[in-house]
Amino acid sequence: MPDATKAPSSVPVGVDTTRASIARVYDAALNGKDNFEIDREVLRQVATVAPQVNDLAWSNRNFLIRACRFLAGQVGLTQYLDCGSGLPTAENTHQIVQRLQPSARVLYIDNDPVVLAHGRALLEENDQTLFLSADIFKPDEVLSLPQVREFLDFSQPIALIHNGTLHHYLGDDAPELMKTYVDALAPGSYSVIAHFYDPQTPEHSAIARAMEEKFTHSPMGSGVFRTYEQIRALFPGQELVEPGLVLCDDWWPDGPRVKPLNQVEECIAGGVGRKV
Repeated sequence: MPDATKAPSSVPVGVDTTRASIARVYDAALNGKDNFEIDREVLRQVATVAPQVNDLAWSNRNFLIRACRFLAGQVGLTQYLDCGSGLPTAENTHQIVQRLQPSARVLYIDNDPVVLAHGRALLEENDQTLFLSADIFKPDEVLSLPQVREFLDFSQPIALIHNGTLHHYLGDDAPELMKTYVDALAPGSYSVIAHFYDPQTPEHSAIARAMEEKFTHSPMGSGVFRTYEQIRALFPGQELVEPGLVLCDDWWPDGPRVKPLNQVEECIAGGVGRKV
């Protein structure tokens, strides 16, 4: 993408091109075009300790696609609250679920100006999809927005999606944050979470912590690798759908594995929880 200083008219209002954005770093990792040099620099820094760092983003995105197909196709859910939606580099939630459930309503929450610019464009062509600006790490703020309650029916099951977001929340109270969201949902609702993972083996912990060090000290400033127990705690009061909390690539893969996972792919886990 051209340098923002050479094409200022292409930069959405409110975008600081001197600071990395979580959404734009993911976009760069997925070979998208909505990113700047500062975002690509984050990936270059992490690549010095984990050359396959882009695979984190692909494992994350492909897990989201499979989880959404399950929720729309098998469960039949028609309401989705996607927190930290990111940029439309690859298939996004509404595209996946509305293919299977044309009446599905998808509410995206994000506060990145680039994401919101794409969201406004999407609204012009899809009235079953809504973008709202809010801090996803402040669930009380999100849940109190009148548009949220108007667009989604909280007396009926909703799929809450935190895919690749919670590892950017550095506080120790992440389980409490998720509990606020889950408590607001009706029984039969689901949560989808993908999260940077420390498998707690000598070999994998070393690369997980090395990546964490680079992410948290990069221009992005976040990216914590939590253990199995820490990630499981993000599904408060929920039963995990089989096969449980596993590596993202091991959650109902599309076919037989013909090559082993690399070390980076073994450092991101995902799961789907159901509120009883």
